[in-house]
Amino acid sequence: MNFALSINKDFMWFKTLAATLFYSVIFLSCTVQKISKFAVKPVIITEKVSVDSDDPAIWIHPTDPSQSLIIGTDKGGDTGDGGLYVFDLSGKTDRSKTVKLSRPNNVDIAYGLNANGKKIDIAVCAERNTNSIRVFSLPDMKSIDNGGIPVFADSPQKSPMGVALYTHKSGDIYAIVGRKTGPGTGYLYQYKLFADDKGMVSGSLVRKFGKFSGKKEIEAIVVDNELGYVYCSDEGVGVRKYYAHPDSSNTELALFAIKGIRQDHEGLSIYKANDGTGYILLSDQQANAFQVFPREGTPSDPHHHPMIKKVFTSTMESDGSDVSSVSLNNTFTNGLFVAMSTDGTFQLYRWEDIAGSELFLAPNGIRKK
Repeated sequence: MNFALSINKDFMWFKTLAATLFYSVIFLSCTVQKISKFAVKPVIITEKVSVDSDDPAIWIHPTDPSQSLIIGTDKGGDTGDGGLYVFDLSGKTDRSKTVKLSRPNNVDIAYGLNANGKKIDIAVCAERNTNSIRVFSLPDMKSIDNGGIPVFADSPQKSPMGVALYTHKSGDIYAIVGRKTGPGTGYLYQYKLFADDKGMVSGSLVRKFGKFSGKKEIEAIVVDNELGYVYCSDEGVGVRKYYAHPDSSNTELALFAIKGIRQDHEGLSIYKANDGTGYILLSDQQANAFQVFPREGTPSDPHHHPMIKKVFTSTMESDGSDVSSVSLNNTFTNGLFVAMSTDGTFQLYRWEDIAGSELFLAPNGIRKK
């Protein structure tokens, strides 16, 4: 009798496991779309990171754009053993500049931080497991932050993920930081970055702002330095828009892309022309696509951003992305779009392949007629 009961229990356990696996497969197949047969193909795919690629940022070389670099994060596995990788424009890794970090997520770049009388370019990333942001000089990737700048120190809800850098016309540079979860208001913290007489960078909290739906998280953040706006992806809800300067109103200027996203709103980047026009690109993650919105809004409303194109790419469930209109070399004459893919790589696209016939080209910020 006990033997029969044991068999029956084992059978029921097996049925439950089989049903769980079956519905998990069905769920995944419904939420993640296969690569479209119409997908744009990258011209270059980087070498793989060790574990889990997440977010890229493009650094433009000041005198030779062909020597520009892509800085990409590897989140690491469950233990968070990740890092910052440095790739050239052919996708090759510069191992001498790779930095080990504990669960880094997003990374961004700023130019001309005043450090001990010199102007230096910096890469800043969120390091989730240490509740800090990290600062590295470019292009040498040397740590200049005394081991990290603590963030969300006054809040029990830390775990930084998203980061974007805002450079004001005065030259002041700010880091805007998001987190895994947080309050309904004041979700984003903004820090002014400054260096001491030894060139070490610290951060001073100057602002708390931004709404959060509480639905998932806000990771992707991008700043439009020239127009003075910051955008962030409230996953599963939409893209929120605010003024970037800390002395500005904290009023939400727009909430767009609220329809037509398969599941999660993810990576954000901005293709810029010198006249203030351009495009905001948003990762429609589970659709393996990017939705495109006008940077300048519409003629009647600068805060109205209707979708103007959806581009299917060869990335799988892309999280972070970056784009530049700088003419870099003979391959990327009209600019470069780079996006993360779940196979541990970053994919590099020619801007004209993303643009197609619907979007303009603006090499070095100058729109082509």
